[in-house]
Amino acid sequence: MAHPKRRHSSTRRDKRRTHDALEGKALSIDSTTGEVHVMHRAHVFEGNLYYKGKMVIEGYEKA
Repeated sequence: MAHPKRRHSSTRRDKRRTHDALEGKALSIDSTTGEVHVMHRAHVFEGNLYYKGKMVIEGYEKA
């Protein structure tokens, strides 16, 4: 098992952690409904399910 002989400096540690920051989810505005939603996900608007600006399921919330 690997075991360091010398301590890594805080600078070296921080260089490794530069890519670990969290990013917000990519949001998009639907061209048909104007609803803000997570990209590449279907969303409900006025009881209907929309995906890529098209109605996929009508009366989705009833079911």
